[in-house]
Amino acid sequence: MSAVCALRSRCFPRQVLLGLSAAMSRSYSLDVSAPLLRTQGYVDGRWVSAASVFPVLDPATGQEIARVADCGPAEAKQAVDAAYKAFHSWKQYTAKERSVLLRKWFDLLTLHKDDLAKLITFECGKPLRESLGEVTYSASFLDWFSEEARRVYGDIVPSPAKDRKILLLKQPVGVASIITPWNFPSAMITRKVGAALAAGCTVVVKPAEDTPLSALALAELAEQAGIPAGVFNVVPCSRETTPAVGQVLCTDPLVAKISFTGSTATGKVLLKMAADTVKKASMELGGHAPFIVFDSADIDKAVGGAMASKFRNSGQTCVCSNRFLVQSGIYERFVEKLGRAMDAELRLGHGSEPETTQGPLINTRAAEKVVHQILDAVSLGAKVLRGGKRLHGSFMEPTLLADVTADMLCTKEETFGPLLPVIRFNTEEEALAIANASNVGLAGYFYSQDVSQIWRVAEALEVGIVGVNEGLLSTPEATFGGVKQSGLGREGSKYGIDEYLEVKYMCFGGLKP
Repeated sequence: MSAVCALRSRCFPRQVLLGLSAAMSRSYSLDVSAPLLRTQGYVDGRWVSAASVFPVLDPATGQEIARVADCGPAEAKQAVDAAYKAFHSWKQYTAKERSVLLRKWFDLLTLHKDDLAKLITFECGKPLRESLGEVTYSASFLDWFSEEARRVYGDIVPSPAKDRKILLLKQPVGVASIITPWNFPSAMITRKVGAALAAGCTVVVKPAEDTPLSALALAELAEQAGIPAGVFNVVPCSRETTPAVGQVLCTDPLVAKISFTGSTATGKVLLKMAADTVKKASMELGGHAPFIVFDSADIDKAVGGAMASKFRNSGQTCVCSNRFLVQSGIYERFVEKLGRAMDAELRLGHGSEPETTQGPLINTRAAEKVVHQILDAVSLGAKVLRGGKRLHGSFMEPTLLADVTADMLCTKEETFGPLLPVIRFNTEEEALAIANASNVGLAGYFYSQDVSQIWRVAEALEVGIVGVNEGLLSTPEATFGGVKQSGLGREGSKYGIDEYLEVKYMCFGGLKP
């Protein structure tokens, strides 16, 4: 009997599901220090109420954990006006002064990391260990850009004429609208805002409606750090109010720049809105990452990389591996080892439980999408080796599919859930053709010990981020961004701050030779 046939059980071992059973029999409450649990908008250094509120739910239990001000177009316009006013003074701060304030903000995030992690876990569902990791990652961008603030260098260019000097100056673009997703509710803000403030820009942040609490906690700590009024503004809003708020943030003439992380479809809408006033735009959009394992790979390391890349945040990251391509010579061994790793390492439950590795998906719509992809794949011949079932609420069993083909829905669209489909391939050329057959290109991964192959494949993959024998890639020192319809621009690294700068040419003439 082949290894694949031996694994054709759709059930996880009992211990994998025990954490979920325990979670559903307990009650959980969000316990953080009062100053960090903010529920009003933050505009021009003041906490502001709105005409109505909207609920924030714990996705693991469906219970309400807070009611937050539902800011509308009026509050959004107030925030833009405040940011515009503050820009004229903030840009006059020296680079060192901005650096010092960003560093103070970093220190406060580090000091309050436990409470910030609890907020993340309760509003987006990820395990507390991952939430603590996100807070560290979030703070690292403030640390990095506090240093980069002092390295915004211009150029002195040799002039063709003796009576003039040519200077290229870098200046902040102005007010930036920052629109962020729910899956990294803290880090996606600091990765953008750290660069913007370092450059001398001011910002208006619209956090995702599912996860406003982390953004408001960041505002509280920004105020404690001494960030001036109007420099950092937050306008939380409900799903229903989001289109009207987005309209203000993307069309107001006082906004010079928009930075968005989210779906490709939404990014296109925002770009169209921004086009009328020709705003500078950064877009970090959808991914559909291939994960290729060649015959020469170290299989154990490839399995470890697959586990880390696929199941972090229950598969809800834009750089999660979505399509697993395994060469035929090692296919059955890889699938067998991967199934055993899933049995041994994955535990479903509430994110605040220390043993939990897999929390819920963000909502029931997300779970329904995963179920739909599984049913489609099975109807076309895929085999469910692990999981395959939707559980309580928005919990999904981590699912392993074998005998997957490129005509199945899970290989054509981003999943954003704990579904791992494995495709068999024979040649390098075949793997690259499958991997590149997508209109998006954010991240890609592959495992190989053939040095020549490593160079060929790394250069041939049509993505903005490549992991070679590594499943976790993100760091503030490196660029983050994609090609094709995965977006525009880069975040992080020394290049991230350029997204918030303009280059001005200054010709200083009339000089005596």
